[in-house]
Amino acid sequence: MRAALNEKGSLAEIVGNSRSMQEVFSLVRKVAGVDCNVLLQGKSGTGKELIARALHNLSPRRDAPFVSFNCGGFTEELITNELFGHEKGAFTGAGATKIGLLESASGGTVFLDEIGEMPLSMQVKLLHVIQERKVLRVGGVRPIELDIRIIAATNRDLKEEVERGQFRQDLYYRLNVVGIQLPALSDRLDDVPLLVAHFIEQFAKAFGKKVKAIDHAALEILMHYDFPGNVRELKNIIERAVALSEGVRIQVTDLPPDLRTLELKTLQGEKLESLEEMEKQHIQRVLEKVSFNKSLAAKILDLPRTTFWRKLIKYRLQ
Repeated sequence: MRAALNEKGSLAEIVGNSRSMQEVFSLVRKVAGVDCNVLLQGKSGTGKELIARALHNLSPRRDAPFVSFNCGGFTEELITNELFGHEKGAFTGAGATKIGLLESASGGTVFLDEIGEMPLSMQVKLLHVIQERKVLRVGGVRPIELDIRIIAATNRDLKEEVERGQFRQDLYYRLNVVGIQLPALSDRLDDVPLLVAHFIEQFAKAFGKKVKAIDHAALEILMHYDFPGNVRELKNIIERAVALSEGVRIQVTDLPPDLRTLELKTLQGEKLESLEEMEKQHIQRVLEKVSFNKSLAAKILDLPRTTFWRKLIKYRLQ
């Protein structure tokens, strides 16, 4: 097993030898020491907060606070109060001055998770803060200087959100100085054995168990699973398996019931591919048939050019 980032202050839980993850690690090393904003994009459970913490821990800001805030599910008023803070008497119930998260992170890093969920009206306020590098508490009259780095994350395609008018273009470019795309676990299944070994070691120690490895049959099931919850789901599966295991190896019976009944996506010995894998292979075949004429391939597939290009990037077919 090889942890991705083993410099001082990095997070050992970021594990992977796949090419896609090595590209992520390379980008993290390059931009960690550069004081620019970073936008992390990837499906839920791909490890966006771990990467954000690694960027912070490998940066000159490592000894200052790392403050995390989830932008989803809150009204503009609540987000404003949490991020900006308020002065005493600013509104009914404001009995004391409250320091906002942005101000409290002075000298450090602010991680804005699910930035795509932020209301448009709040996006205007955040853009102003980023541009002016100052924050005004609710009810305040004196702007406060900010010295923070912003790392934002989303499971949405923010470019599409911009096109739909659901996300401000100017804020998108302010946040996306450097963009890092985190791959889904289903796109790097060769990392599953590494992750399994890592989580076994972690939870065996936490639970005081003697589990050292996983049985081949159980690993085969995991290697043929799509992991809609990505690394977070795999971590949960192994945590459960270690907790239930009675020996030194995780068995099929230690896996969740829905995985135990999984038929390894095989039928009469033939591997059944996921829909995404079938789509990837079909696009690849069409490209080969037309000698990689992308315009012609998009026409044959009856796909808009923008959609076709996104799939090329997604499946790494460029």
